[in-house]
Amino acid sequence: MTIWNQDNYIKAWNYASSAHNGQLVPGSTIPYINHIALVAMEAMTAVAYDDSINNPDLLVLSAILHDTIEDTESTYEDISEIFGANIANGVLALSKDINLPSKEEQMRDSLNRIKVQPKEIGMVKLADRITNLQTPPKYWNKAKINKYRDEASLILSELGHSNNYLATRLKLKIEAYRQYL
Repeated sequence: MTIWNQDNYIKAWNYASSAHNGQLVPGSTIPYINHIALVAMEAMTAVAYDDSINNPDLLVLSAILHDTIEDTESTYEDISEIFGANIANGVLALSKDINLPSKEEQMRDSLNRIKVQPKEIGMVKLADRITNLQTPPKYWNKAKINKYRDEASLILSELGHSNNYLATRLKLKIEAYRQYL
């Protein structure tokens, strides 16, 4: 089995921990770094189950850094300088373009950018949504919950081909999410 580089993992983890310091998972008192850890765990588990992953470092580091451009002061240039252009390109593709007028357009644009990246970047998006399909915030209504579930189905249909293990996990999470409707 090809495995990720532990020193690179530590470097990315420390960077993400610092960048997300003080942030909370929306609607909770849980530090945001918990979300990052869960996405990285999904990515690392996929590596353990799938020998065909060509670049586990790209997968795991992008999982750890996936929200740094979107949700922190970190820039593409910062990520590129520290972790290289391949990681920065993946993280940028995973980041929504807030200049687009709607959440739907932002998601579609991000999915299109992810699809031209190596399959490991699509795997990060699958892992991210798997992690996000936990109990929704109490302030979400049924329409918001259903819309989020539909968005997960779109992610699965667009990126599920990137990894069977993560696609199956996401499909099961989408089905289980019905309990909140």
